[in-house]
Amino acid sequence: MQEPMYIQIHNKIKKDIENQRWNVGERIPAERQLSEDFNVSRMTLRQAIKTLEDEGILERRLGSGTYVASQKVQEKVSGIMGFTELMHSQGKTPSSKTISYRIIQPSSSEIEKLQLDDGELVLRMERVRFADDVPICYEVASIPEKLIKHYSKDEITKSLYETLENKGHVTFGHVEQRIGASVANEEIARLLDFKKGDAVVMRSQISHLDNNEPFEYVRAYYVAERFEFVFEK
Repeated sequence: MQEPMYIQIHNKIKKDIENQRWNVGERIPAERQLSEDFNVSRMTLRQAIKTLEDEGILERRLGSGTYVASQKVQEKVSGIMGFTELMHSQGKTPSSKTISYRIIQPSSSEIEKLQLDDGELVLRMERVRFADDVPICYEVASIPEKLIKHYSKDEITKSLYETLENKGHVTFGHVEQRIGASVANEEIARLLDFKKGDAVVMRSQISHLDNNEPFEYVRAYYVAERFEFVFEK
């Protein structure tokens, strides 16, 4: 089965970055130029670019263009807790609004991060997460389809972690997280009900089972004034 065109473009741009066609902090060509280079519509090109932004590979700078994302200071965090469990631990009521929920062919980044074999599919879902009805973050989560194929959409979107633990009888292991800062683009600002250009905290996370198998790859954008990360050593 041939990969969708936007995934092919995503993979090509990612490979070009890895091969240093464009270096960290360098602006990539404009959308119009890239759409002509790949001979695709601007809509298809934007879908590829957005996926790369979600993965933290590219970053859009207001009024300037799209750049290869800068390298960030890495902070290791021990322990593993889903958004639902985190909100409950703070005495808040969690909820989610699902923006999209699709079983699809993975991008090269998803294959790499989730250690997928050839032919494996992923569930990619976009959600807005709320605490006491206040929007906190916009999240893109990718999960190997084989791990969740026996569960309903409601079970997965309500709480992936509770479902895997209580019904899948799995034991969670470690997480790898990267935290960075940026500003909200128009779409994120609209989804989270705040101003375009305001500060967001970006989090990329790979969660593992106790056998070291990765089961979730998350790219999340938090409203900086509504959420903070606390690191304990």
